[in-house]
Amino acid sequence: MKYSKEEVMQYVLEEDVKFIRLAFCDVFGRQKNISILPEELSRAFQYGIAFDASSIAGFGDETHSDLFLHPEPETLRLLPWRPEHGRVVQIFCHISYPDGTPFECDTRSFLKKAIEDARTAGYQFFFGAEQEFYLFQLDEKGCPTKTPYDKAGYMDIAPDDKGENIRWEICLTLEQMGIRPESSHHEAGPGQNEIDFRYSDALTAADQTMLFRTITKIVSYRNGLSADFTPKPLPDEPGNGFHINISIQPDETFSNLGHVIGGILEKIREMTVFFNFTENSYQRFGNNKAPMYISWAGENRSQLIRIPATFGEYRRAELRSPDPLANPYLSFALLIYAGLYGLQNNSELPAAADINLFQTDVEALAKFEKLPETLASAKSAALKSPFIKRYVPAAILSAYCEN
Repeated sequence: MKYSKEEVMQYVLEEDVKFIRLAFCDVFGRQKNISILPEELSRAFQYGIAFDASSIAGFGDETHSDLFLHPEPETLRLLPWRPEHGRVVQIFCHISYPDGTPFECDTRSFLKKAIEDARTAGYQFFFGAEQEFYLFQLDEKGCPTKTPYDKAGYMDIAPDDKGENIRWEICLTLEQMGIRPESSHHEAGPGQNEIDFRYSDALTAADQTMLFRTITKIVSYRNGLSADFTPKPLPDEPGNGFHINISIQPDETFSNLGHVIGGILEKIREMTVFFNFTENSYQRFGNNKAPMYISWAGENRSQLIRIPATFGEYRRAELRSPDPLANPYLSFALLIYAGLYGLQNNSELPAAADINLFQTDVEALAKFEKLPETLASAKSAALKSPFIKRYVPAAILSAYCEN
């Protein structure tokens, strides 16, 4: 359900809401929030709520630190783990300067602009996320360890899979918030889990990704565990992926999807620093089903992009390089712009690499271009890219590549 401002005010009054979380994220996709009392909600809608941005990653310095949060009423969600009496709700916000000018490092607004640019061009993009994470035990002081919660393997079941009840609780909590995960299972690593989501419009999918990560950490901690989304938390075990499923309308013959994939393949090196922005990210590439080469194929999980075996409305491309630390708003926006580039330039797909790239000899692999192998090379590719400089605000590019 999408609410208006008046409906949010009425809901807060009738449902005994005592706190409203005004949520946003920094440029790297880490969620932040300010909590206000119901008496402040009308002012928040009319003028915004001021905050000091100088300590938020990528948001600037003390000389221009005043920014305003403006709640977007259609994003209202009840936080079901809070008390029934004295309830707490969350609302995502957009960010502005004091004079009302949009803040250029607000990546949620950046995604909204990309969506509008696609709509102007006659297209709508849809995204569905597959998200992996590890469950680690806590020590006697409640601090995270690197001891996995279980030793189960891919799609194992209880009692080997100890994370089953945690995944169920995460999924049921999300369902109470109006978000329906598509599936969940134990992944290949010890204590590693995956929860997948059906496709949605780009903004909804990004909001759901943010909520999923928050809920997963909260549910895990309430059960005496730590949820770890880092790309390679254990050096000798599979890394965590943030696989992004992409589809487009209109596309009756699927030719448009081909151009979208072509555009993404052309621009992937330039975008990689935004999908994989830590040194740890590059320890994942080329190991345990994580891609290393710029290639595509059908159902082949050794590829950067694969086309899953589906039919009709589920026809999509799956990008396998991003990791779960990536900012979903920024990631989806860049994929929209790369897709539009492919559509506008009729980008053609190279020949499908219908081989297992993890078991192919060096000579055969030589024809494939690689993803950046280090964070430094990914930064360099972005800084040299006219495509990135055209679309990504300079302050965001600086936050990722220069600081």
